[in-house]
Amino acid sequence: MTLTFNPEKYKELLTAYLPKIIRTEAENEQALAIVEDLMHRERTPEENELYQLLITLIKKFEQEYYQPDEQINPHSMLLFLLEQSDKTREDLKVVLGSENLMDHILIGQQKITPEQARKLGEFFHVDPSLFTG
Repeated sequence: MTLTFNPEKYKELLTAYLPKIIRTEAENEQALAIVEDLMHRERTPEENELYQLLITLIKKFEQEYYQPDEQINPHSMLLFLLEQSDKTREDLKVVLGSENLMDHILIGQQKITPEQARKLGEFFHVDPSLFTG
């Protein structure tokens, strides 16, 4: 069964959560709490769209607030998503193919390839660009 995107349901979610540009740490924490809630359940297509929007807004805020002259670190994003999800290092090892590779990626000794970014995006149900620098 293919789930189809319902604009009316998405409009209801947008009205309920009122996502907007994040300008303060408090707003960022609020957005993170919503993302964490959405991360731990099967999302509808509309919830997934809200989830992706909030991650984009969080990423933009954290890039500007915490690292104004740097791009967001893909390794930090991976660690954040792993910590916030119900996924384990064992699950991640299966996605990446080996424990050695996973360890090198997690400590930042190895860059995430486009193919690994695609797999990680599917694994965490996020845009693969979060894992590219």
